[in-house]
Amino acid sequence: MTDLYSIIDQSFLLDYLFYPRRQHNKARDGDFDLSVSVDKGVSIVCRAYPSKNSSPWILYFHGNGEVVSDYDGIAPMYKNRGLNLLVADYRGYGASTGNPGFESMIGDAAKIFESVNEQLKGEYNIDNWVVMGRSLGSISALELAARYPDQFKGLIIESGFISIVRLIEHLGLPSPGNLDLLEKFHNDLVKGINLPALIIHGEWDRLVPFEQGKELFKALGSGEKKMVTIPRADHNDIMFVDSKQYIDTISSFVFN
Repeated sequence: MTDLYSIIDQSFLLDYLFYPRRQHNKARDGDFDLSVSVDKGVSIVCRAYPSKNSSPWILYFHGNGEVVSDYDGIAPMYKNRGLNLLVADYRGYGASTGNPGFESMIGDAAKIFESVNEQLKGEYNIDNWVVMGRSLGSISALELAARYPDQFKGLIIESGFISIVRLIEHLGLPSPGNLDLLEKFHNDLVKGINLPALIIHGEWDRLVPFEQGKELFKALGSGEKKMVTIPRADHNDIMFVDSKQYIDTISSFVFN
């Protein structure tokens, strides 16, 4: 159903919803990059931050203005809790080639998951994956949770939304056309997810309002789900306002 995104991909909205940066720092000692071929002449670069071979992996899709190497300073929070983190970029971000778009982003997410599984196999325990999406990355995470329910033990959405249509409306951007089918698709997708789920949202988030996080939480079909509010946190400082609560919440969910 990725063709439902074509109406956005063919519009001016891409310039407002994607902010690609070409920055890509060299991986630090112990961390490493994985390249995933997603299309002819197009590859996505992911960065792995391993902690313990036996620990679960979090497949993480970041926000629209970030790149994988931004997580060099954040990953130690995860590693110190024994969590393995793998952050995926999008087309045109960091060292990844191509141009970003929603249709390709959704298709690439599945290829990334399949490829990194294969590349990590043998050296790491890949039986306990959790998929996580922050902000824009929530779209990729929700899609994978719906598509691979038997291959993930859980879903984490941070500062996310139930539908890109709602975000477009909140930002006051003109609609490129009738988006009703896309919104219905998102709503049905979320309702069909039954993985254990954790929703984290900042109390003062102005970019993706707290109400959107609550709406997503309510709509999720998961029988086991939890929503955690980070007091006084906005969209881009949510990891730092109360970093202990933030990583405690994630660690407790993953190791539960």
